[in-house]
Amino acid sequence: MTHIPRVTLYHATDCSLCARAVEVAEAVRDELGFELALVDIGGVPELEARYRELLPAIEVDGELAFTYFVDAEALRTRARAVPPASPEGRQAES
Repeated sequence: MTHIPRVTLYHATDCSLCARAVEVAEAVRDELGFELALVDIGGVPELEARYRELLPAIEVDGELAFTYFVDAEALRTRARAVPPASPEGRQAES
């Protein structure tokens, strides 16, 4: 069974680095077909506290993978490297 990674990009309004990261993430998503969630941290105190100094921040399957900048090739590599989940719901071991 093929695992489709979930990529979450935390961003804020009027953040030029965030806008560029969204462009890169969407282009790579269109190429590879992973799930991409865009989360605006504005007005959410928990997210503001966790991510404001790291924006844009990208997690791949819940693990922080990029902050400040995202390189398209590095995102491709990271999204392809996520191991599929085993039938029991655990990550498969290499």
